[in-house]
Formats: sequence, C-alpha cells, structure tokens
Amino acid sequence: MSAAPAKSTTPAIIAASLAAIGASVCCVAPLVLVLMGISGAWIANFTTLDAWRPWLSGATLLCLALAFWNLYGSPSRCRTDGECVSPQVLARRRGWLSFATGVIVLLLLFPYYVVWFV
Repeated sequence: MSAAPAKSTTPAIIAASLAAIGASVCCVAPLVLVLMGISGAWIANFTTLDAWRPWLSGATLLCLALAFWNLYGSPSRCRTDGECVSPQVLARRRGWLSFATGVIVLLLLFPYYVVWFV
C-alpha cells in the first residue's frame, strides 16, 4: 500500500496562528494599546470578542493537530512514487512547527497569565 504525498504544514500553521490571535485579541489588544499610551473607553469594546474565544481556541487546536498529523503521521515521509522527503527537510519542518506551537500556546494562554503582570 502506498503512502500519500508529503504535505506542507504551512497553511495549517498560518490558520492556527490567526485563530490564536483571534482568540487572544480580547486581552492582548487592550494591553498593547495601553502600553503604547493609547487609551479610551472604546478599548473596552474588545471584551465583546471574549465570547468567540472558545471557538477560536478550538479552531487553533484543530489546525495544530492537522499540522502535527502531516509531519508525524504515517504519510509524512514518502510519496506514492517512492520519492521520500529528506531527513533534514523533515527535521527543519518539525522545528518550525515546534516553534510555532510554542508561540501559539503563549497566545492561547495569555488571558490566564496576564494577571501576573498587571
């Protein structure tokens, strides 16, 4: 039985990053604006996006799971014609996925650890 072609994880990582940013915008954006010296009552409007956080967090985790499946699942190494991805390329892709996952986890958990800094 032949394996499926090796796929790029870039679209899944980009989608996960955008969903993580959307999930944390209710807390990150007001803090960044205040740190930049921008204030106003309109900043409180960002808290209305808090209702979308669970959905965007779920989309983030789903996209990350897809990216991990593409790199660590059975079809990650060889294509149907027998040509395989070099181990260096696979290691580089896995390194970037690990870095992106770390940044995304920091964004997703931001609403919970921001209280230590404020």
